[in-house]
Parts: sequence; structure tokens; C-alpha cells
Amino acid sequence: MAEITDKNFKRLNFFRGFRTSETDWNQGERYHVEKRKLHNRMLHGPGIVPHALGGFRVSGRGRGELAVEVQSGYAVDGQGNDVFLWEPEIKQLNPVDFKLPTTVYLVARYIEELTDFISYKENLDFKGHRRVSETAKVEWTVAEPDIATEVELCRIALSKGVRRITAAKSQLAPGADEIDTRFAPTAGIAGSFLSPQQLWSFMETIRKSKQIYAYLFHQLQILPAADVLHSFITLEMLLHTQAVDLRNVFDLQLIVLSHQTTLVESIEANQPAISSQRDFANYKKHVEIAVKRFDERVFTPEFLGELLSYQNECLKFMGALFAKNLDNAPKVAERSADTNAVIESIKVRSTAFTDQLSIEGLDLVLIDTLDPLDAESERGHAWKVTGERDKYRTRQKLKYPDGTVVEDAGVAFEGGQLEFEMRNIEPGKDVYLIWRTDYVHGDWEAEVEGNDRRLKNAVCAGSDRKFRWRNWVYVVPAEHVREVAMRFKWKPVTADRDLNVFKMWAYQPARRG
Repeated sequence: MAEITDKNFKRLNFFRGFRTSETDWNQGERYHVEKRKLHNRMLHGPGIVPHALGGFRVSGRGRGELAVEVQSGYAVDGQGNDVFLWEPEIKQLNPVDFKLPTTVYLVARYIEELTDFISYKENLDFKGHRRVSETAKVEWTVAEPDIATEVELCRIALSKGVRRITAAKSQLAPGADEIDTRFAPTAGIAGSFLSPQQLWSFMETIRKSKQIYAYLFHQLQILPAADVLHSFITLEMLLHTQAVDLRNVFDLQLIVLSHQTTLVESIEANQPAISSQRDFANYKKHVEIAVKRFDERVFTPEFLGELLSYQNECLKFMGALFAKNLDNAPKVAERSADTNAVIESIKVRSTAFTDQLSIEGLDLVLIDTLDPLDAESERGHAWKVTGERDKYRTRQKLKYPDGTVVEDAGVAFEGGQLEFEMRNIEPGKDVYLIWRTDYVHGDWEAEVEGNDRRLKNAVCAGSDRKFRWRNWVYVVPAEHVREVAMRFKWKPVTADRDLNVFKMWAYQPARRG
């Protein structure tokens, strides 16, 4: 936790006849600045403030560029400075500046600049800057960010032959040359003083531990395992709220360890086939060591790192003990069709979208349609565009790549947010959302939410001036399809790009047999 370094705070006290100088006024300003910074340090974790301005979102340019676009945002650094970026910026990346392969970091720093210089011709001794501008500087660095003076916006593992920076295909495991925002710290009302790396390690340990204890409870019917499982789930939820740091993390870890101790006792009393195994003995040993370390009452970041290591060791031994059983556990059936091939075939399809489609080995069933220029269809799907900078209706008679001419009418908008609802959905199955678009206005990206859950971004890469019709496809994976209706929100993040939408169709895979 940040320390209080100032031993005394003095504020100005005005009285009749008090003759002030520039020193008094500057000290008065400095008092308020330092008190605000103290408040930020003591009551808010350093990092990006969610939802302020553009949220410091980082996105690829979508044109094969070695650059990213940084939206406006507000953050707090470790010294308590307010880091404001008022306008979006394009940050170019020059590979020759780095020895590849390497990881580069995009950081925002607090900067003060003297401005509004003035000198009085009546007396040239009277001159100076009338204002101090508080700004942010966004730049690339190869040094791991120091949270005291820098706020990480993203990091990118550059490959030796990097040609383009893109959004991550998987937010949990970004690949080379993809934008990685896993370690961008979050501040705001809650905030956490734990390092982003430590928070991420916690989440990974919890994710893997839940699989082990869920197996012990659901398959082996070892009842105390349920308490361990639920304690990990609760800890995971608290970590997502950014409410966990050195003030409470040790108490939370002790709760988990107490349930693990009860589990050990239960297995020793009732599961001799398990308790006789060497891996279980090692598991028990690490739980006991971790509990005993609490007696020392040395609650430091180093001790927290040790606790995390103990949990990872427990995970390793329990994983080894039940590896064969876990490998044979039921798994979600893999898709038989190549999703990318299906999407590419749909993009150039010029024939009608019928009730049933069979594309690249995948059978699809139409579940809903939406016409953005039909009043009844708009009402039935709660269609609306809000907060847009520009919006207009358009009717086009264009060609698909096979030369087929189709006429359609739709809506185009820039900025703001599009909302609509698709219905007749079967939970637990992929949803293929398809819409006709004028591809001359491609190269855009939009954030997507489905029933208030954040989904991967929708990206319309490329453009075509000759064959302008395409059917763009957005696939909602089955694990995110939980209700019979989905309320979608699209928020464009690409500056100065129109997003146009003509007729829309929603499909799901048909049941075989």
C-alpha cells in the first residue's frame, strides 16, 4: 500500500492585510494538488478508471498497419497523479527500434507542462507561465512498466517477422503480435494494490483448481471438496471486482486453506485408496506448511507470492493424483465443420438465406430475421441506434463477388451504439449472426455485448470498391448462449468509420439424427 510521505500539510490562511506573493499562491495550489494525490494513493488502486472517457481502449488499425489506436481515457498512477488523455491517438510501432522477438509495452505517463507564457512590456522583470497543463504521454517501451509512474495500457509479444498488430483471438491467451490487455491495471472505486501479474496468476490458479475440486465433489462425492470449490469461486468473484489486495487477501487465503484442511481430514478418514498415495501426502504437506506460515504474521507481498506457490504445488499434486480420471472426463464435442470455412462461404453467398442452409458440412437452421427499415421488425427486435455522430438510411443496388446484383436498404451510422435483440434461440448452441453490408465501408471494429456479457469484438477487415456486397458473420460461441433471447450491443471503436447494416439473419446448427 502507498505510504504517506509528507509530514505536515499547511494551507493558506488569509487575514486582513495579508500581503501575498507568487510563492504563497504556488504553495496554496501545491497543497490542493498533494492532498488530491494523497487521496488517490490511499483510497484508490493505481490503474485505468473503467468507463471514463474512452476507457483507454487499445485496438488494431485493421489495415495491416504496425500501429494501434488508443482511445481517450483517465487513469491514476502510483503517485496519485490524474492521467488524462482527452483525444484518441494513433501509436505507430517501428520494428527497427527493437531487437526482435521481444515484448513491448504501451504505457501512459503523467506529464506537467508550463503554458501561457506572458511578459509585460511595462516591466520585463514581470514574466512567466500563467498555467500548468496536466497531460498524458502515451509511448512504447521495452522495460516492464513501473506502476509508480506508468500505467500499462497493453503489451504485445512481437515476433521476428511482425507485419501487423491485431486484436487477440483469445483474451485469455493472446498470441504473438496480438494486443494483450490482461495486465492493464484497473482503478476506480474499488481498485487493487496487487500487481497485475499477481492478479493474473491468482486467476489462473483458481481456474485450474476449480476443475480439480469440482471433480472431487461431483464425481467422487467427497463432500468437503464442495466447500473448497465454492471458496475458490468466491475468491474468483472478488478478484473480478478488483476488491482484493494486501488489506484482505491473507484472510481470504486462510479461508481457502481451512477448507482444504477439512478436506484432507475427510479423505484420511474415509478415502484410504486416495490418502495412501504419495501425491496426496505431498498435497497435505503443502497445505500444512501454508497454514503454519500464518503463525508468523508476516503479511508481505513476498509471503503472498509464497502462498500462491503453495497453491500451485497443491494443484500439481492433486492433478497428478487424478490425471487419468480428469483426462477421461466428458468433454464438449468438437465442431465437425471448419468454422472459418463456413464464415468465408457465407460472406460471398449471393443467393437467398433460406430456412435451412448446408454450408461446408455444417447444417444451419434460421431462427430469426431482422429488417432495419421495417417498422414492425424494428419494434419486434428493439432495434435502436443511440449517441451517434451521424446516422442515415441508404438503399443500394450492388454486386456480390460472383457478379449477382442485389438491391437492399439499410442503416449506416458513425459512433454511438447499436442495440437489437434476436429471439427463438436454443441455449448451449452457437449463434451465427449474419448481416448484409456495403463492403466499401469496411475496416471497422466494434465492441460487442450479449445480454450484458462482454463478447469478442466484431471486426470487419478489408474492403472492396468493385464487388461491394458481403454478408458479414459474427459467431457467438455456445458457452455464451444461455437464454432464449439475446440482447446485442455494438459499440464502434474505430474512429471516423461508418458501420452499415442491411438485412440480418440469425442461424444455429441443426441437430443431427
